[in-house]
Amino acid sequence: MKKTILLSTVFIGSLAFAQKAHTVGGDKDVHGCIGSAGYTYSQIKKDCVRTFEQKIKLTEVAPKGSYTSIAAVIFSKDMKKAEVFVKDADTESIILTRAGGKAKVWKKDGYVLVPYKKNGYQLKKDNIVIYQ
Repeated sequence: MKKTILLSTVFIGSLAFAQKAHTVGGDKDVHGCIGSAGYTYSQIKKDCVRTFEQKIKLTEVAPKGSYTSIAAVIFSKDMKKAEVFVKDADTESIILTRAGGKAKVWKKDGYVLVPYKKNGYQLKKDNIVIYQ
C-alpha cells in the first residue's frame, strides 16, 4: 500500500512538472517578453513588440532559403534612430542613427536604411539591397 501511494505521488509530481515546463509563455526573456507568443524587446519603444505587427515591414530581396523573411522597422519619435529587426543580425535588433543634415538616411556597421519609392524603405548591407 505504501509503495502504491509513493509511486502515485512521484507520478503525479512528475506529471505536474512536465506540464509546467511546457506551459505556453514560460519562455520570458530578461525584459519579460514572451518569445513563444511572438514578442521581442524593442530598444526604441522600451517594450515588448511583435515585429510582424509593425507598420513598416520590408521583404527580403534575394532569399537564400525556401522562404522569404521579413524585416521590421521602428523609428524613434524624433526620427533620429531606426530600430531594424533582421534575421541575420547578431543581436535581436540593430539601432541605426540618422546621418546629419536633411537627408533621411540611417546607418550603422555597414547597414543603411534609405527611403524607397513613395512610402517605402530599402535596407542595404555593405551597399547591397537586402530588404525593401
